[in-house]
Amino acid sequence: MNVNCVRSLFPILVGAMLSNTLPTANADEPLVFISAFAAGDKGSIHAFQLESKTGQLKPVQQTSGVENPFFLAVSKNQKFLYSIHAKNFGGKENEQIAAYQIEGRTGRLKLLNRQSALGTAACSLDVDATGKSVLVANYSTGSVASLPVQADGSLGEAASFVQHTGSSVDPARQKEPHAHCIVVSPDNRFVFAADLGLDQVLSYRLDAKTSKLTPNDPPFAKSPAGAGPRHLTFHPNGKRVYVINELSNSVTVFDYDVKAGSLTEKQTISTVPQEFKGTSHCADLKITPNGRFLYGTNRGHDSIAAYRIGDDGKLTLIGIEPSLGKGPQNLAIMPGGELLLCANMAGSNVATFRIDSKTGGLKSVGEPVAITSPSCIMVLP
Repeated sequence: MNVNCVRSLFPILVGAMLSNTLPTANADEPLVFISAFAAGDKGSIHAFQLESKTGQLKPVQQTSGVENPFFLAVSKNQKFLYSIHAKNFGGKENEQIAAYQIEGRTGRLKLLNRQSALGTAACSLDVDATGKSVLVANYSTGSVASLPVQADGSLGEAASFVQHTGSSVDPARQKEPHAHCIVVSPDNRFVFAADLGLDQVLSYRLDAKTSKLTPNDPPFAKSPAGAGPRHLTFHPNGKRVYVINELSNSVTVFDYDVKAGSLTEKQTISTVPQEFKGTSHCADLKITPNGRFLYGTNRGHDSIAAYRIGDDGKLTLIGIEPSLGKGPQNLAIMPGGELLLCANMAGSNVATFRIDSKTGGLKSVGEPVAITSPSCIMVLP
């Protein structure tokens, strides 16, 4: 970064380091970071303490100076948090990724630096297992990039950039690529990107030492035509990948070849009731730590679909529960698997549900917490 860049960023850096101080977090309870997807002063990252017994979220800190923080990612050592930063989300200018140091269990964040995402509508981040690479997916421009992490947790300029090309069958949403999610494989050898515009889950090899991405062979797996793959997650056993499809309101199960980094479609199942005729679009999915249950969100139907995961990896619907707010955008499951948090972005609240350990059913806990346009939830156990 040159001197002029440093000078221009200095006022922003100082302002972003100032947080609204609230009560200190309890080190024995999970620390939860939730992004408020908004511009200007309304854009922020909230820190809460989650009381495991009651399911209550208690505010601890609020970090300002981050605009439109659509998605967050936390390093495996829990020392650093990375966030999207965009003055005009999805505009003409490339967005940025902000690097923060997590100051212990206080919920305070110290801004380290920002680097270009090399694309617009940056909507997904992940950190590799070594903590040396941050990956980003850019929706509007249909690209992915990898950025090296410096010793102090700050970000270097992008080590690699890949522009997706092509289209699929939906003339309104799939005329061009739209990378919507990026996830590192459990063994840290591969990176997978769900591209809504291509109906593909693209596979890349990751060089952890250089943070560089190279296309895998095979380079992608196909999703059902018109499905619009949005988010993906690995099963805890590392043998399967689950993809939620925004356009077709469904989840697709893939078998995962660990050696080849390839995916084979196994099942696709609906997330909405058969009789539902309205407009709805899926957003996120999460699996319990024990690998028994999967949950996916429906924006429009405003619900959470719950599934039992069989020994073969296939899904069986348990039930579909109201999300207690409009536009359920993101989910998080506590490390013990007992609680699920749902960020209702359009409804500006976060709802807590208790997971039945035997059936996988959901039961609401208390009243949802009001937060401006919550878009992403990250949990530190």
